[in-house]
Amino acid sequence: MSGAGVLIVIPALNEAAHIGAVIDGLLPFAGRRHARIVVADGGSTDGTHGIVITYAAAGQPVSLLHNPARLQAAAVNLAVAVHGAGADWLIRMDAHAAYPGNFCDVLLAEAAQTGADSVVVGMHAVGQGLWQTAIAAAQNSRFGNGGAAHRVAPVGRFVDHGHHALMRMAAFRAAGGYDERFSHNEDAELDLRLLASGARIWLTAATRITYFPRRSLRALMRQYFRFGRGRAQNMLKHRNRPGLRQMVVIALAPALAATLLAPLHWIFALPLAVWATACIAAGAVIAQATGDLRGLLGGGAAGVMHAAWSAGFWSRLAEVRA
Repeated sequence: MSGAGVLIVIPALNEAAHIGAVIDGLLPFAGRRHARIVVADGGSTDGTHGIVITYAAAGQPVSLLHNPARLQAAAVNLAVAVHGAGADWLIRMDAHAAYPGNFCDVLLAEAAQTGADSVVVGMHAVGQGLWQTAIAAAQNSRFGNGGAAHRVAPVGRFVDHGHHALMRMAAFRAAGGYDERFSHNEDAELDLRLLASGARIWLTAATRITYFPRRSLRALMRQYFRFGRGRAQNMLKHRNRPGLRQMVVIALAPALAATLLAPLHWIFALPLAVWATACIAAGAVIAQATGDLRGLLGGGAAGVMHAAWSAGFWSRLAEVRA
């Protein structure tokens, strides 16, 4: 595998605060492996373009690719189409994250050791300030992430889905790449097709990424609303049933909406009361586990994530019925 070509794709949109650090961390690997780093930008207005162009002008193996479709799925597909010739491996990275210096080396080593066609990674959220720290604590907790394999401390094993990092280019192409109709949940959707084609997905415990979550509840709600829509779209395409954990969250939005009928009978307010109590209790558990009083707000942040995800799920189903 030492001579295998590597294409690294970083979808980006207004990531001037982070893109330089991500590229700097990749340059030593790219130099050793003759890898190509492609930043597929969806129309940034904050100076991201200029930062990437500076690296390219300095002779670094960095390219800026304009992504008119703006979506991450389209960004990766376009980068593969334009720059993927000769690459045996595709590494997808997020601009809004931090990576260990040996991240790419570990991914390739794990693929070589396991024979996997895709190596996915765990995520650990880190925040600054009141709300981002609370949101990070929620996303790191089982109350917030539901025990998703790539959101808790992972044990190396084959899985059905995880946070995308490394893929064998042949497997990616054979599966047809990402479905560009998906603005969110495109990774889980591709994983279904990878598995159907006989590919194997390995969740590594040897490395993980540091993720920087949204800084406000409003932004968090928008993000998880779109996640919910993506999950519904995935279900509609593949006719697969949500798991028990997701079924509980799916039921949340209708249950909370029943509160509108509370003037008719107090029983309709019960779901809201239970949800609020659960958020408060979760916040206490998170604060105790993290040793940070800001974790008290983590329960509310997790509750917002679940409610927004559920609302997004039902909004997508409603469009189909309309």
